[in-house]
Amino acid sequence: MALHTHRAALLIGTAFATMHAPALADDAQPERDYLPGHIVVTGDRDSYSADDGSSATKTPTPMIDVPQAVAAITRDQIEDQNITSLNDALRFVPGVSMESGEGHRDEVFIRGQESTADFYVDGLRDDAQYYRPLYNVERVEVLKGANALIFGRGAGGGAINRVSKKAVLGEQRVVGMASVDSHGAFSLAADVGAPVGNTVALRVNGTYEEFDNDRDFYEGRFIGFSPTATIAMGDATELVLTYTYDDDRRVTDRGIPSFGTGPLEGVDTVFFGDADYNVSDVEAHIARARLDHDFGGGLSGNVTAQYANYDKFYSNIVPSGATDTDDDGLADTVSLSGYESGTLRENLIGQANLVWQGDTGGIGHTVLIGAEAMRQDTDADRDRALFGGLSSTSSPLADTIFIPAFTLSPQRASTSRLETLSFYVQDQVELTDWLQIIVGARYDEFQLDSYDIGEDFAASRSDSKLSPRAGIVIKPQENLSLYASYSESFLPSSGDQFTVLSETSVLLDPEEFQTLEAGIKWAPRADLLATAAVFRLDRSNTPAVDGTTGLTVLTGESRVQGFEASLAGSLTEALHVNLGYTYLDGEIRSATSSAGVGTELQQLPAHQIGAWARYDFTDNFGFGLGAVHQSSQFASYSNDVVLPAYTRVDAAAFYTVSDRLSVQLNVENLLDEDYWPSAHGDNNIQPGKPLTAKIGIRYEM
Repeated sequence: MALHTHRAALLIGTAFATMHAPALADDAQPERDYLPGHIVVTGDRDSYSADDGSSATKTPTPMIDVPQAVAAITRDQIEDQNITSLNDALRFVPGVSMESGEGHRDEVFIRGQESTADFYVDGLRDDAQYYRPLYNVERVEVLKGANALIFGRGAGGGAINRVSKKAVLGEQRVVGMASVDSHGAFSLAADVGAPVGNTVALRVNGTYEEFDNDRDFYEGRFIGFSPTATIAMGDATELVLTYTYDDDRRVTDRGIPSFGTGPLEGVDTVFFGDADYNVSDVEAHIARARLDHDFGGGLSGNVTAQYANYDKFYSNIVPSGATDTDDDGLADTVSLSGYESGTLRENLIGQANLVWQGDTGGIGHTVLIGAEAMRQDTDADRDRALFGGLSSTSSPLADTIFIPAFTLSPQRASTSRLETLSFYVQDQVELTDWLQIIVGARYDEFQLDSYDIGEDFAASRSDSKLSPRAGIVIKPQENLSLYASYSESFLPSSGDQFTVLSETSVLLDPEEFQTLEAGIKWAPRADLLATAAVFRLDRSNTPAVDGTTGLTVLTGESRVQGFEASLAGSLTEALHVNLGYTYLDGEIRSATSSAGVGTELQQLPAHQIGAWARYDFTDNFGFGLGAVHQSSQFASYSNDVVLPAYTRVDAAAFYTVSDRLSVQLNVENLLDEDYWPSAHGDNNIQPGKPLTAKIGIRYEM
């Protein structure tokens, strides 16, 4: 703690000292962008930015022409909120609620569909279980609804795509950033880029973070390093090379147990684990090469190859319930269990796309033809903690939980190989200036071979699926779109991590997702987009245990329907906003042994609000204000434990010292609200942070 305190004092002292430096130009305050590039066509069909809605179509499509709800968090907003992890950024996206991820991974609910694997980087799968940083990310996109045509398996409720920073030809930059918060956590980051002649550009992003918060014993550190190169191979060809190394080590914090119908109160800082044993350690290497070529005549293509290697280990003692042993109405004992798990994964992905933009008989087309192949090798093992030969134990509630001695016993081990081959085609047809349709389909072949070492059980399963997509866009004027769409996706019975097939899952067909959506998008100005949509998402073929026979069958069905609205961009040159609201209503529609018809879906708040705004009073001073609201939600399908509704208010102040130096202060949970934003079942509930202040400095050459 002394080391943390010294570092905090040093960084804070440096930051406050810079505030007395003389201001330079009146226009020192940089422009802020809360939307990703152009959102409407600004001239000819091919004159708009290719990075607007392209992640939703794999074609150069402006956001306003995508018949689907898409939320984006830009680099400017990430910096204004001074957030460094994907987990924190997604809290401001309505329709997305956070699962606690067992204290060692990103895990989300998108429109009520839970996933640990629907994460992508530049459109390619990044499905290992770990916390994803933002130091090398240009923006975060949340594409809602079934997305099989673009992303393949999974993505039933939506997909989360990170767009990487890349080297820009002719650009030179040197940016350094540092921040420290009131708990002693701090981060250092650098973003350096330089041209090498006229045809090559290099860029390196790096960061070092140390974690801390109000929770007892919590700490950790993160190291990230990501170089990238852009090479112009003639006027029509560009090669982008990227490598990322992420090294994350932190305490595995599983949160607090429940008592009665809600979180156990009065223990928000108590660590229900073993400070020496609860640890998560991840190393991730991701190397990617993308080649883009313009063939002329409206035809372009790209080829991407990505290799990823993930080495993950975590161990934890886990709270599994609090009890009242003396019947006085107060919890006095906590039940504990524990285990450790290791996973080695290698992903090799190849993807190729051809895009043609042209006309046939006066009808405009944007045609996509693509293919993707993937091989994924996974070795996984898990050992269980035994307390005197038992899988669980009890310990008295106290400020420091006593953990009895335990031994480890092998629980399971497996090896698997997943191979997929996919082909897809899509046509965005412009029938008239005011009417567009989008039709397409993806064909996936899926082969999983696994061996359960402990059970000595080898199994293989092959599936093939055709996933259609259709949409219509009506444009009364260039900056206004009315749309309706239908899309499908699927998830093989082995689940989203594909580690091992069991004697049951090898017999089951994939789950299916179907989304109907209708909405409106309006751009009252070039840098502002308002959207609204209604939707219905049906999930079927979900494995469930038959209450009569005890067999696992494919009868599980659920439905989520709702409404969402958003406003993102610049209301004026001084006021920048990202506002959103989502209403969700979801329930189980087929009875199983664990959930009856009408059971509400887990961690599905009916109402969600995510709001952030920045106003620049002068060229040198600005102020930010944000809020996150979630109504009450059930922690699990049991519907026994409720996470109470909450509203968290954040604030920020920005001061531009000069055209090179700026300082900002961010305050999370300004009103010091007690809240529990996420859970992993009924007894791993994560308390929210109390009031936390963070000060940061940014230097740019």
